Amino acid sequence: MKVAIVDDELDMRQSISQWLVLSGYETETFASARDALKVVGPGYPGVVLSDIRMPEIDGMTFLKRLMHHDSALPVVLITGHGDVPMAVEAMRVGAFDFLEKPFDPEQMTDIVQRACSARKLALENRALRNELASGDAAATRLIGDSPAMVRLREDILDLAQADAPVLIDGETGTGKTLVARALHAVGARATRPLVQVFCGEHDEAGQIARIFGGGEGGETATPALVEARNGVLMLEDVQALAPAAQARLVSWLDEGPVSGSPRIISICGSQAPAGQAAEDLRADLYHRLSALHLSLPPLRERGDDILLLFGEFTQNFSEEYGAPAPHVSPQEAAQLLQAPWPGNVRQLMNVAERAVLQSRRGGGSITSLLISDNDAVALPVTQVTQEGKPLKEYVEAFERMLIDNTMRRHQGSVAKVMEELCLPRRTLNEKMAKYGLVRSDYT
Repeated sequence: MKVAIVDDELDMRQSISQWLVLSGYETETFASARDALKVVGPGYPGVVLSDIRMPEIDGMTFLKRLMHHDSALPVVLITGHGDVPMAVEAMRVGAFDFLEKPFDPEQMTDIVQRACSARKLALENRALRNELASGDAAATRLIGDSPAMVRLREDILDLAQADAPVLIDGETGTGKTLVARALHAVGARATRPLVQVFCGEHDEAGQIARIFGGGEGGETATPALVEARNGVLMLEDVQALAPAAQARLVSWLDEGPVSGSPRIISICGSQAPAGQAAEDLRADLYHRLSALHLSLPPLRERGDDILLLFGEFTQNFSEEYGAPAPHVSPQEAAQLLQAPWPGNVRQLMNVAERAVLQSRRGGGSITSLLISDNDAVALPVTQVTQEGKPLKEYVEAFERMLIDNTMRRHQGSVAKVMEELCLPRRTLNEKMAKYGLVRSDYT
């Protein structure tokens, strides 16, 4: 974190800079707000320490311009003895804090330290938000460009900053546990424990012992509420909680947060349809656990994400098994897009893995995997829907997948892709720009 020092008095700039450098900070000094504005812009990796009374552009005007460009930039204003009302107005506008002359250098260091901590957190959250919004967050594997997935990533970022309980539901295979882990990973408790309790694996006494402690003989392991201290307690299959365990959890929640209390993230189990928790849990517990609610979209409603995910999965399995990624024909792409996917992303991943294994043996079509009647994860042919969407959308989805797969296979070699797809460079560039494909992602 840098500290930009803005003051028209040379002696003041130098003395502040020297003190902060001795305190371990990197500083930049500017004789005017105009000079500082040439360097300090959106995303500036530090904070601003500025005098409030300066010629040309005064501290208040400077503050307003900085807030216009980056409202999360901490600005500390230095005021004279009679400028306290102005400093109060500056705080209202968005200043982080102010120092009244003559000020204690130790006090200044303390304020700068707090400002730098706030800036670091703001920049990390902004970078993470951009990463999630772009769909490139490998840590969470929340892949997809559909509106539903863009909205889900935004919701995760927003809900992660809160401390209230979260209830996650959705069809089997939609990634509920993955989302719960993402909430933990991007939240304020990311460095604290994440403890997972599978409610459906225990009877009533076992649930109470696992979550709250106790049990016969005093041999029960550390209760989850203690194990997850200051962290997150994830309740899988929360709808399977027995009545007595539900009553204990209501009592615990009613006591209110105390020091060290974990955040509760509940997941309505994979075999339970959306909304099942509302039926199986007592009303008071359900409303407490669902203070914040995420309902995950089924794969069939995510449009072209199906081909995007299929391409990602086949590429990963291709590398794992040392086999070529399967070729997808236009007909197979259309069938992938039209299939109802009752097993959602998990089912699509299974089909992708078997497609790679099938290609390693030298043949077979993806269609055969979709319509196989004797496979637990495949889809009967009668389930492939007849309700389509405009031909243009199918063509564009297939075209994107074809270019993406070819770029992967040739590791970003534009010349080889042009040759294989019989495309002139300009056309290939236009299509890659249209579909958000970047050559550097493949090299």
